[in-house]
Amino acid sequence: MNILVINCGSSSLKYQLIDMTTETALAAGLIERIGETKGILTHKNHPDTDAETKTVREEPIADHEAGLRLAQEQLADPQTGVVAADSAIQAVGHRVVHGGEAFKASARITPETVAAIEITIPLAPLHNPANLTGIRVAGELFPDAAQVAVFDTAFHQTMPPHAYHYALPFEYYEEMGVRRYGFHGTSHKYVAAEAANLLERPLGNLNIVTAHLGSGASICAIEKGRSIDTSMGMTPLAGVIMGTRVGDLDPGVLMYIAEQKGYSVAEIDRVLQKESGLKGLCGSNDMRDIHARAAEGDERACLAQNMFIHRIRQYLGSYFFVLGKVDALVFTAGIGEHDPLTREKCCAGLELFGLVLDPDKNQTGRGTARDIGKSDSSVRIFVIPTNEELEIARQTVEVMEK
Repeated sequence: MNILVINCGSSSLKYQLIDMTTETALAAGLIERIGETKGILTHKNHPDTDAETKTVREEPIADHEAGLRLAQEQLADPQTGVVAADSAIQAVGHRVVHGGEAFKASARITPETVAAIEITIPLAPLHNPANLTGIRVAGELFPDAAQVAVFDTAFHQTMPPHAYHYALPFEYYEEMGVRRYGFHGTSHKYVAAEAANLLERPLGNLNIVTAHLGSGASICAIEKGRSIDTSMGMTPLAGVIMGTRVGDLDPGVLMYIAEQKGYSVAEIDRVLQKESGLKGLCGSNDMRDIHARAAEGDERACLAQNMFIHRIRQYLGSYFFVLGKVDALVFTAGIGEHDPLTREKCCAGLELFGLVLDPDKNQTGRGTARDIGKSDSSVRIFVIPTNEELEIARQTVEVMEK
């Protein structure tokens, strides 16, 4: 069974074709600068293998529909394509950023599903419209394939009310759906299942804290396979410090800045989304550059590095208390997978809480799922590369089999 996974961003589009009999990628692509004068398509057949081939096309890509049509051309190209015809794709799994409260799991796409996603557009105005375009166009391009929506927020729908409500007038929740939803759900779910495999124990018997640390970052408390708390909130702005996003913030700060600067809501949003986080603190949102500058004594880089670690440790500590007993801590995503210094600093001095990092293991084994804790670490410490596309494909298969 071949599953095409589509992830439409606000101005980009990622796709991956996966053979689910072996769970291997037949092709993968990235389309960037959609709507600009020069778009870029980067397509790879058989990625991450010795047989990998790469195609790069630069041309105007007017919108997501044009981008998807380019992807279709590459997948079925008579000379270089990996599928003979569109009918070789049995299902399309779509990443949808926000499912609101309507979706507690992945869902087959029907007119009713589309209508429910449209209702959530105010909760994710930059992403859900693009996701819906992907759903519409894929339905036209692959009419014989099942279409499935996989939601970033669905995994966190198991949070109890005391974890997802805000202490605001209750009618805001009733009238507008103001509550915490959480994101990165496919990543947290995937690495938790992989951790259970490494522990050789059922996920339903485990308590795990997962740390998805990248340009966007979130922490999740998983009790017996179910998300019971997560650091992001109604939007992906909340929680730990991120590349350009602010993370947790006293809301009074916003009112003060608006008054002093005369900023509109849109200008405040721009600052919080694109000019804050690591970039706002030191001018860079690349942790590799920040580490290098900090090592040379750059005070702002040191501050950004220390604040990033401090916020992560705050969430780790709170989720260890929320769960009571923790079997594993998992690091994943760009920083979590590839940055041993951040992992070291996150775990430093926590031996009394059962976290004993092995310095040698922490520095080796890149690109593989592995245990980086010492043998006497009662809480296992894992680095697990995330694979959100494969998780979306797996959930697509699950929906099809129901």
